[in-house]
Amino acid sequence: MNPRVWIDALRTAFDNLSMREKVLVSSTGGALVLALLYAMVVIPALTASDNVEMRVVSAEQQRTAMLRLRREYDDVSHRLGSVEERIGRGSRGNLRTTLESLARKTNVKIESMEPQASPANDRYRETKVAVGLESVTLEQAVTLLHEIESHQQVLSVKTLRIRTRVDKPELLDLSFTVSSFEPV
Repeated sequence: MNPRVWIDALRTAFDNLSMREKVLVSSTGGALVLALLYAMVVIPALTASDNVEMRVVSAEQQRTAMLRLRREYDDVSHRLGSVEERIGRGSRGNLRTTLESLARKTNVKIESMEPQASPANDRYRETKVAVGLESVTLEQAVTLLHEIESHQQVLSVKTLRIRTRVDKPELLDLSFTVSSFEPV
């Protein structure tokens, strides 16, 4: 059917209504138009506004996270540069000999020292040794570990396991891994 015919039929029906019915139909039609406008214009605009606000909050959180990650990266990069510089200028030597020398210096007897496999690296050669100490005092252990960490040769204690002795609780048994690094 032709839309023009429908409009004419609606207009004729509306004209045949009483004044009170015309007011009621007009009010209902106006309310329907307002509801449609609200549903089609206002709600999408509010939703878009909320989405923009959520995106702004999300972007701010991402920016904060990126700034934090950048600071962490700069810190790690600085520390890495410092370690690389120490490795480049550090003294070279046999790791086992160095550890034996440090143990004598701190009056500690090394019970065992076993070479360990090291992962391959393009820039540095890592030498690892597993060390075992028995019946040492806490002071001796701390002194030896401090000597290792502060030695002119770049040494690093990678793992450390401490157990108190059952027979003498004031003494400790230690096992730890020490690594040395040299440029390739």
